[in-house]
Amino acid sequence: MKKYTKLYYKSFGFGLMDFVACEICGAKAVDIHHIEARGMGGTDKDDIKNLMALCRGCHIEYGDKKHYKEFLKDRHLEYMDINGL
Repeated sequence: MKKYTKLYYKSFGFGLMDFVACEICGAKAVDIHHIEARGMGGTDKDDIKNLMALCRGCHIEYGDKKHYKEFLKDRHLEYMDINGL
């Protein structure tokens, strides 16, 4: 398991066998997405504020498209707030 995936699971209290819901549609998440792409520099790319769980469909639809970045940030902040982070 990748370091950032472990960080996401630990931050939200998920176990390896837990159902992790997509933060957009609620389907089973299969990807931990970096809102700010890791390849774009910076030092906090693996911070929990930059990581969100997405199903494959939402990752393809919203994941790496600049015009959805603010939408993803807002949804993730709401998700973190709901989960007490």
